Amino acid sequence: MSVRGPAGGGAVPARPTGRRAHARPRRPAAGTDRTQGRGFLAKAAAVTAALTALGALLGLVRDQILAGYFGAGAETDAFLVAWTVPEFASTLLIEDAMALILVPAFSRALARRPGSPFGDPVRALVRGTLPRLTLSVGAAAAVLVVAAPLLVSALAPGLPDPGLAIDCTRLTATCVLSFALVGYCSAALRAHGCFVPPATIYTAYNVGIIGTILLLRGPWGVRSAAAGVAVGGVLMVLVQAPSLLRELRSRPGPAREPAAPAAGGAGEGRIVLLGLIAPVVAFSLCRQSQTLIERFLASPLPAGAISHLNYAQKVAQMPMILSLMLCTVSFPVVARALAAGDAEAARRRVERDLLLAAVVVLVGASTVIAAAPRIVELLFERGEFGSADTTATAAVMRVYALGLLGQTMVGALVRCYFSAARPLWYPAAAMAAGLVTTAAAGVPGAHHWGAVGIAAANALGITLTAVLLLRGAHRQAVPVRADRLGDGLLRLATTGAWATGVGWLCQLAIGPAVLAVAVACAAVCGVFLLFIACAAKAPEIPPLPRSVSRRTPHARRHRAAQSAAEAAPVGETAPVGGDVPLDHGPR
Repeated sequence: MSVRGPAGGGAVPARPTGRRAHARPRRPAAGTDRTQGRGFLAKAAAVTAALTALGALLGLVRDQILAGYFGAGAETDAFLVAWTVPEFASTLLIEDAMALILVPAFSRALARRPGSPFGDPVRALVRGTLPRLTLSVGAAAAVLVVAAPLLVSALAPGLPDPGLAIDCTRLTATCVLSFALVGYCSAALRAHGCFVPPATIYTAYNVGIIGTILLLRGPWGVRSAAAGVAVGGVLMVLVQAPSLLRELRSRPGPAREPAAPAAGGAGEGRIVLLGLIAPVVAFSLCRQSQTLIERFLASPLPAGAISHLNYAQKVAQMPMILSLMLCTVSFPVVARALAAGDAEAARRRVERDLLLAAVVVLVGASTVIAAAPRIVELLFERGEFGSADTTATAAVMRVYALGLLGQTMVGALVRCYFSAARPLWYPAAAMAAGLVTTAAAGVPGAHHWGAVGIAAANALGITLTAVLLLRGAHRQAVPVRADRLGDGLLRLATTGAWATGVGWLCQLAIGPAVLAVAVACAAVCGVFLLFIACAAKAPEIPPLPRSVSRRTPHARRHRAAQSAAEAAPVGETAPVGGDVPLDHGPR
C-alpha cells in the first residue's frame, strides 16, 4: 500500500502502525535529503562546536608559538600586517559573504531537487558558479601578489621594516584562492546538512601553520608563518572536497538534460555571482575593515602595539566563535523556512539562537574581563613574551571583551537579513555606520590611550552596529521581536556584569594562574546558572536548555503533534524550524 508524497513526488510507503511505528528509521538512501528524518540540532551544534573548539585550541597553540619564538616586536608586527590578508579573506570568503550568499542558493536548489525532470539543479548551480568564482578570485590573488608593496604601505605606513611585511604578504596572498574554494565547499556542505567537514577546516589550517613554522623557522624566520598560511589554505580545501564530491554524485541526473533548464541553472549562477552579492560583500568588507583601521592606527605606535592588539583579540574572540556555532548550524533551517514562506518558524529559531549565543558569549566575556592578566600570563608569558607584554595585552583584552556581545549579535542578526532570496542593503549601511564610529573614535583613542583606545573604539563601533541591526530586524525577512529580544539581552548583560564582579573577587587572592582562571570561570558560570534557573520568571527569556534540545517532529511522532507552523514541510526537506542532523555513517 502506498500514498502520495507531500510534494507529489511519487509513492512512498504508508506510515506503519503498532510496534513498527516506533522503529528507528533506516539510513536514507543515496540521493535523498539527509535533513529529513531524525536528528538533533543540539547534536549538530555540539559536534560543530567541539571541532571548532579544537581548531580554536590549535589557533591558540599557533599564537603561543608565535609569541614564544618571535615575541611582540617589530618582526611579529610585520607578519601581522601580512596576516591582514587571510583575516580579511576568511571573513569575506568563508565566514560571512560566501556562506550568506550560497547557503540560501543551495537551499533553494535542494528544495527543487526531488522529482525534478530536468536534471539536478544543485549540479547546475555548481556549473554556473564555481568556474567563474575560481577565475575571479585567482586573478585577485595574482594582483595582490604583485601589488604587495602598495598594500603594505597603505595598511601600515609606520612599519619599521616594510620589506619583511611585503615578503610575508606575497605568501599570504595565495590564500585568497584557497579560502574562496573553502568557503564554497563549506556553504554547499552545510546546505546539504553535512556539518563535520566544514567544522574541521580551522584545525587543518592551524596544523599547516604550526607545522610550517616548526620546519622552516630556522632559515625563514617569521616568513615561515606566512608560508604556513599558504599551506594551511590548501589543507582546508582537501578536508572538504571529497565530501562535497560525494554529495554531488549522490543523485545521478538523467542521461540527457534539456538545454532550457541547464541555461536556467547557469542563469541562476550569474545572478548569484553578479546580481545579489553586492549587499553581502559590502557588509563583509565593512565588517572586516575594522581590523584594517586598527592596524593602520596602531602602526605609528611603539613596536609591539599591533601584536598586543592581535593577541588580545584572538583570545577575547574565542567565546564569540563558540557562541556563533549554533547560528551557523541552524542557518540552513532558517533559509529553508523563508523559502517556504514560514517566517514565524524562522523567527522562533532565530530568537532562540540569539539568546543562547548571548549566554555563551557573556560567560566567556565575563571570565575574560575578570581574569585577563592571569589568562595572558597562563597562555603567553614565556620566551620572548615578557611581563610588560602581559600587562599591555591584558588591558587591551578587557576592553575588547566589552564588544563581544555586539560582535555576536551582528554575526547572528545578519542571518535574518540574508536568509531570504534577495539580500538587503540595510546590514551594510549599519555596518558602515559602526565602521565610521570606530574610525572617528579610534583617532583620539589611539592618541591618548594607545592600543587600549583603539580597542575601545572597536567595541563602540560594533555595539552601535548590533543595536541598529536589532532595531531594524522586525521589518525584514525574519520579523524578530526587537523589543522583547532587547529586553532579554539587557537582562543577560546585567547578569554578565554581576558575574564579572564575582569572578574578579574570587580570583584575587589565588596565586597559580591556572587555578585563578579556573576559579573565576567557575564563579561566572555559577552566577549564570543561577540566573538561567530563574529565567522562567522572565517571559522574554525562554527556557534555554530546552530550546537547544528540541527534537524534530519526525523524531517524536509518538508524542503530541506539533503546531502547523512548526511542522510544515518544505518540499522534501526537513520540517521548517526543526533540527538539522549531522551526516550519518562513514563518508
